[in-house]
Amino acid sequence: MTPSTTPKNNSTRLDKWLWSARFYRTRAIAKQMIDGGKVFYNGQRTKSGKAVSIGDIIKIRQGFEEKEVTVIALADKRKDANFASTLYQENKQSIAQREKNDLARKQGILLSPASDTKPDKKQRRKLREFKERI
Repeated sequence: MTPSTTPKNNSTRLDKWLWSARFYRTRAIAKQMIDGGKVFYNGQRTKSGKAVSIGDIIKIRQGFEEKEVTVIALADKRKDANFASTLYQENKQSIAQREKNDLARKQGILLSPASDTKPDKKQRRKLREFKERI
């Protein structure tokens, strides 16, 4: 890591680190996610100005995915994806859980496939009657 990207005090703001590690597209979105309870710092909810240091564990929820990463390096500036991937390491349990959830979602989709065609007028009427009956 170059000295220009390493913070001088060996810590950086949580929202800035999430943005530079490319978990979120903007710092504003990172702040919203932290304030909304989607990001946990060492197992606790936190504020966006929390100082992140090397070795901390951050849990991030993004849609269906939940990642648990360990901070390896700090950065104040956002660079390319290769650089961003050097800032953290995802835990093995987190990877296994994400793969398991991904497989379950895919199997759920395969068990209830979508129809090839839209329902015609008669089928729509029957569906509407069925739904109103319940």
